[in-house]
Amino acid sequence: MVEKREFGFLSFEGQMLRHKSFQNIDELKHFLRDFVPKDAYFSCAYYENPEAEMEMKGWLGADLIFDIDADHIPTSCDKVHDEWKCGNCGFVGKGITPEKCPVCGSEKFDVNTWPCEVCLASAKAETIKLLEILMEDFGFSESEIHTFFSGHRGYHVHVESEAVKALNAMERKEIVDYVSALGLNIESHVLGEASAKKGATFQRGVIRECGWSKRLMIGIQDFIANAGEKNFLDAGLEKRFIGAVTRNRGAILKNLQSAGSLGFVKGVGPQTWAKIVKHVVKLKVANIDTVVTTDIHRLIRLSDTLNSKTGFKKIEFPVSAIDGFDPFNMAVAFKEGFVDVKVYDAPKFRLGEETFGPYKNQRVELPTAAAVLLICRNRAEVIT
Repeated sequence: MVEKREFGFLSFEGQMLRHKSFQNIDELKHFLRDFVPKDAYFSCAYYENPEAEMEMKGWLGADLIFDIDADHIPTSCDKVHDEWKCGNCGFVGKGITPEKCPVCGSEKFDVNTWPCEVCLASAKAETIKLLEILMEDFGFSESEIHTFFSGHRGYHVHVESEAVKALNAMERKEIVDYVSALGLNIESHVLGEASAKKGATFQRGVIRECGWSKRLMIGIQDFIANAGEKNFLDAGLEKRFIGAVTRNRGAILKNLQSAGSLGFVKGVGPQTWAKIVKHVVKLKVANIDTVVTTDIHRLIRLSDTLNSKTGFKKIEFPVSAIDGFDPFNMAVAFKEGFVDVKVYDAPKFRLGEETFGPYKNQRVELPTAAAVLLICRNRAEVIT
């Protein structure tokens, strides 16, 4: 229903053109050829009159949209290539941009990030967790779910189903809370009523057929079976408790698999189990941009258009193909030609089967796709 969507376009001069509508795809393509936007967007919502001002559009419903972005996911590499600078006091930091400057409290930042393979692998892992929740817990079919690489540092998931179309912002917030495990009561799902006097046997923690109970119990089994000392330390366990768990690893796993309960382990009490369970919750939640999902008027990047932050395409792929999806190959738009550029500063990176960089104040001839990526990231300029 193209004619029911609102479209928005960002010009190369930085002006946003909104409240556009088109009767069909050909009309949209014709506009794109004539206007040549820097970025193109469309609404998750359907309207009676998409070209009217917001209060006059006549909201008819909206798809359920999820945005998974490496900017919101702590990774091992963000402190290496991501930098932010306070727009007020000039304080500089590495890693994920804070909500407020730690020095002056300003919320304005100049951010310089990089779409590396580690970042995008992390975003893909979060997307896979989200897809599992949507299909296993909410019952959406693959035909109702559309998965996209965003063209930058993450993925978009669109659920197009009559079951979600009429949901308001608060109802979508309930879905966000479920996906994020916000307010999840681990006592009722896993731990049960523990009696400190009787050694906390957790007899009520039985594996169920679906939902967070099943997800957590399976997650706990995987964690206990495969965790090393660092994993236990990351969960907040002290070394003496780590020893107790690892010595009894086999018995714990047997109890989980046969009885669906944590059972009794000498030297391991309710607080230690709670730390493990809470850590598994963090491993199992899908890190999403919560604001995007609850916004029933949201504009989202238009599929098969270029992302001005990289020159890559926002590209759709089947849910079942996500494991093998390679954004540094499949989302590359420019396949031919070379460009002479002066590169200010760029890390080592891969496009397709070729590796480039690192570069520092160098003049190089690069394939068009590599040159466009560096120019879009403000790390290079064309030599004329």
